This record gives sequence, structure tokens and C-alpha cells, in this order.
Amino acid sequence: MIHRLVLWDIDGTLVSTGPVGRQALEAGAAEVAGMATVPHISMGGKTDPQIVGEILAAGGLPPDRAARLVPAALAVAERRLAEWRGRIAEEGFAQPGVRDLLEALAGTDGVRQALLTGNVEPNAFVKVDVFGLAGFFDFAVGAYGSDHADRDRLVPIALDRVARLRRDRFAPSEAWVIGDTANDLRCARAGGAHCLLVGTGREGIGALDGLDPDRLVPDLADTGSVLATLLA
Repeated sequence: MIHRLVLWDIDGTLVSTGPVGRQALEAGAAEVAGMATVPHISMGGKTDPQIVGEILAAGGLPPDRAARLVPAALAVAERRLAEWRGRIAEEGFAQPGVRDLLEALAGTDGVRQALLTGNVEPNAFVKVDVFGLAGFFDFAVGAYGSDHADRDRLVPIALDRVARLRRDRFAPSEAWVIGDTANDLRCARAGGAHCLLVGTGREGIGALDGLDPDRLVPDLADTGSVLATLLA
């Protein structure tokens, strides 16, 4: 009997939003801190609170002031992203094979799909909803950057939520994290879950060389092969 919890990363895995996701977080940090120039930091695989905190720190703010400003910066970023839905649709796209795989998993008894993402929950919804993907996910049992700034804490949060809210208890070994960065692999391992990495992220599949996920694929276009891995 199949019993799987499939936890999806968003950026670079399900969709690309173009520059909008970065710009929203940078705008939030700049507005609350009065920054004329926003330092450029790497965002791949990080949580939104972590990213904003790093921007503020790189801008020279003392740690205590930066920590106090993170919630306000995230609120600004949420508003910006919601306002820029049209831009996301124009500048972004769903990754190859994503919709077919989501549909195949949705049609498989014993499979539940949720999000496990560094995005805060409102931003996560916007990004998948723009491309008509929101209906595939049980949002209430997902785990988000708004739950914890440390991505490594997110798998246990999702497992606890699905047990409490859906009375559906998954062992960590029955969970799969699908992502596109080393941070996705690390958080899966921290939570005892399996991990499928896909090379559609900004840094490409070359950035994943030397890692040891349960499966590494260039993209999700081969629905049957990926489905077999997740359900084996």
C-alpha cells in the first residue's frame, strides 16, 4: 500500500518567478531600513526571514536592530509580491514536467502533496497560484519560512501538522523532499526524509555535482521515471 508525503520546494523546482521574488525581498529590506543600495546576497535554498536578515546585516545594521526589522521587511515583501502577480505571470514559468507529475501524484491513492519552502506562506501561495498549481497542495500541512528561519527544522513541522490536522501519520522515511539546491537536500536529511534534486534551479545541475540525494534528475519531464522513484 502506497503512503507518501511529497514536500515540494517552489523556486527553481516548481516554478521560476523571474526577478520578482528577489526584488520583493530586497524592497522590503530597503524600505524598513532606509537603504539606498541593497547588498546582493545568494538566496538559493534559504528561507525568506534568513534572506532578509542577511541583507540587513550586509547593509551594516547591528544584529539586534536587523532582527527587529525582519518582520516588517517581510510584510512589505508580501505586499510587493502580491502586487506583482502580473509580472510573475509574464516573466516566470512553471518548470518542465511539473504539472504532469503533480497530476499523476494527485491521482495516486495514498499520496499527499504539500509545500516545504523557504517562502513565507503568503508568498508561497502567490507563486504557485499564479501558474494554476495551488489546487494540488494541502497548504495547511506544509512548512514555510514563516514557521522557522532555519530550513532544517521544516520537515518535522510538516510531519507534525499532517498528523495533527489530517490524522495521517507519516514516518520520515515515507516523506520525499523535492528541491533544487544543496539546502533542500540538507533539510531532507535533517528530517529523515528522502530527497529528489532537480537541475532546474538558477545554478543548474552542475551545482548539484558531488551531492548524494536519493535521485538527481535534470528536470521533471520524465513523469513515469520520477513517479516510480517517489512511489517505490
